[in-house]
Amino acid sequence: MDSGTGDAHLRISDADRAEARRLLERAVGEGMLTLDEFTERVDIVLAARTRGDLAAVLGDLPLDAQKTTALEPTEPMVLRGRMTSLTRRGRWVAPPRILLDSRMCDTTLDFRSAVLQSPVVSIHVDDYCSSTEIILPDDATANLDAVRATAGSVTVSVDTSPPSQRLHVVVDGRVRMGSVTVRHPFGAALRRAFR
Repeated sequence: MDSGTGDAHLRISDADRAEARRLLERAVGEGMLTLDEFTERVDIVLAARTRGDLAAVLGDLPLDAQKTTALEPTEPMVLRGRMTSLTRRGRWVAPPRILLDSRMCDTTLDFRSAVLQSPVVSIHVDDYCSSTEIILPDDATANLDAVRATAGSVTVSVDTSPPSQRLHVVVDGRVRMGSVTVRHPFGAALRRAFR
């Protein structure tokens, strides 16, 4: 993804946007960007049309960090299920990227005791006739603005901003005749009220 000024007008692909997002995730993980900066830049990346658009959000990141990420991409966790249950609960390693490919599944991703590799976790959903529930710790936040639902539902019962410094989950993708719900554990609101 060369973003030299001579190529600034060239159109970009979804793969270029995904690579730019990985660069931003790495930058957050290494402390180069705050979560607020990450959120702003990801919005720009999702709307980007040209290499010049991407250069505007990646230009101040060290070149060696960009090369390292391009050569050694962090492998996403792939969760694939057909007419089954997919569950991650208790102590499990949550990578910066999760790909959820489900058909007629019941999926639960519980982050309360998860070992986080990054304070930002991106979940890409490709769902058909499934129910996906994401349970976050009391102080975590989520953004589901990029989820496209067809005859389905997207429910966010947690704060969306400002992004939590502990865990901010960003969900995108497609939900067809299914549901995606992000919530805190039951009783979280009551616990916060009594603090």
